[in-house]
Amino acid sequence: MALSLPRNIDKFLKYMEFIETCSPLTIKSYKKDLEQAFTTTPLLSEAQLLATAREALTSWGDLSPASRNRKASTLKSFFGYLFREKIIARPLGDLIHAGKVPKKIPNYLSVDEAVAVLKTAEGKNRLLFLLLYGGGLRVSEACQLKWTHVDLQKNLLRILGKGGKERLIAIPELTTAELKKHQAHEPYIWGKQELNQRTAYSLIRNLGKSANLLRPLHPHALRHSFATHLLTSGANLRTLQELLGHQSLAATEKYTHLSVDHLARVMERSHPLGDMAEEMKSRKKPRPSR
Repeated sequence: MALSLPRNIDKFLKYMEFIETCSPLTIKSYKKDLEQAFTTTPLLSEAQLLATAREALTSWGDLSPASRNRKASTLKSFFGYLFREKIIARPLGDLIHAGKVPKKIPNYLSVDEAVAVLKTAEGKNRLLFLLLYGGGLRVSEACQLKWTHVDLQKNLLRILGKGGKERLIAIPELTTAELKKHQAHEPYIWGKQELNQRTAYSLIRNLGKSANLLRPLHPHALRHSFATHLLTSGANLRTLQELLGHQSLAATEKYTHLSVDHLARVMERSHPLGDMAEEMKSRKKPRPSR
């Protein structure tokens, strides 16, 4: 039996939006991927549906592995929905495969570079930088931040993250002080409306240029820097997972790209056996001759 693709795609998108509470950007990506995959025929049998999906994956072969995997994930989610709703008889999602994505080391600033950027930042640019680097916010979270979600007395922010999930994060005093400078009777910390994300990207890129960074600076690099510097200073992965709003620990583990030397120093400083080793060394020191 042939199924109507436009109608079922529309039902799937509504399910992901209202039941799974996916973000508008995620819904937009799902819609684009499915429209690209199933552009020709509005009615397809199960066999044709699978064949068309595989053809789409082949046509996406020139994309980066990450982009191709994301589109494959869209197809698997769509087929999973169709199977759960008994619109198709077989779990076609199990037959969709994409290659592994090579792990990338996140692009992040050194502490000196972060300080250099902060010194060039003023006004709303400075506030945006301190939210991204001081709080580890995603650029969308920073752009949508409302005053009702800010606790200036306790240095806390209530963030509405991916999938509509809330998290409470602590921010440095410096970020709180900057927020106080911009306090106003407006719904958003940026004014009557949220900050446009393209504008945010442009502001951060210009900050990087002003600080004479060798590489272009983008908002996510500041979130990576926040995570990297916290981990370098001794924060554990579980704490970092909560602060970043990652659903799984696997997403946080990419920050374990830190040097082995540094981790060894942290271990020596933090582990009880490190203190015992120092004590043993002091005992072995020869007494000064008289």
